[in-house]
Amino acid sequence: MRQLAMVMDLNKCLGCQTCTAACKTQWTNRFGREYMYWNNVETQPGKGYPKGYMDYKAGWDEKGNLRKGELPRIPEDYGIPWEYNYKELMSGGAKTLKQDAETSWGANWDEDEGDGEYPNSYFFYLPRICNHCTKPACLSACPNKAIHKRKEDGIVLVDLKRCKGVKDCISACPYKKVYFNPSRARAEKGIPGQSEKCIFCFPRIEKGLPPACAKQCVGRIRHVGYLDDKEGHVYKLVKKWGVALPLKPDFGTIPNVYYVPPLGPPKFNKRGEVTDETRIPIEFLKKLFGDGVEGALKVLKAEMDKKSNEGKSELMDILIAYKHSEMFKI
Repeated sequence: MRQLAMVMDLNKCLGCQTCTAACKTQWTNRFGREYMYWNNVETQPGKGYPKGYMDYKAGWDEKGNLRKGELPRIPEDYGIPWEYNYKELMSGGAKTLKQDAETSWGANWDEDEGDGEYPNSYFFYLPRICNHCTKPACLSACPNKAIHKRKEDGIVLVDLKRCKGVKDCISACPYKKVYFNPSRARAEKGIPGQSEKCIFCFPRIEKGLPPACAKQCVGRIRHVGYLDDKEGHVYKLVKKWGVALPLKPDFGTIPNVYYVPPLGPPKFNKRGEVTDETRIPIEFLKKLFGDGVEGALKVLKAEMDKKSNEGKSELMDILIAYKHSEMFKI
């Protein structure tokens, strides 16, 4: 089996949500998918989407046993889709949302909040899609064998001909990147709805095109390729240079979406002077990306200095992404 993977450079993410819009307009803007964000960009530190997904204790435990966490709730954890009353908003009206119910959560509800105290507060953006894991908990949890992993590229897909809406895949996924669509209910078959998720834009992949989120990324942060392709960016970032790490490797699913961790801005001391200490606590980054984050950051800093002084660094040339087309080797 070959494995298609994606690497995202968090030092370049603008938080512009262009990737989210590209995915939303192509896949999830109707037919019961309105609340779904197959791609979302969340602020960290933050609660994420759905709210608090990292605390659901799903995936695999240390002994290799499958864990099924709780199911996120609508609207408490996902929020609900809403539309703005633009006319009232532009005319100074107090009510800006069309629905009457009080809205208390949604995707990016805590955007740009972050943590820390002025002048050393901090945050960074964390884009997320389905990780198309090597050991997907959703696949193992499904009692109807409705989820499979393609041999040609490792993309994890839901077979809607088999899905009976049990939701075990949703509770087992520690990243909560499987969603339930009640509009796909089949009363005559006793099916309350069906599960849907990111498909890594496989119709585009099969035509040699990158996923929509990667193609439309304004900051050029997303590299797509096969993990065994030694000439590709993904292989070099993950295996040769070791600067791209999986999110929450302790979940045990072996994710195939990787992240170049953020270096973060420097701290100011009490005299207002710039120091060599980063604002983002290393322990927080370890919580997200594992113990390899310290080594990755050291390599990044060293290669940045090398690029500044000598002008030559294969790693920096890859991350700068001079040519958009070279980021995608499919």
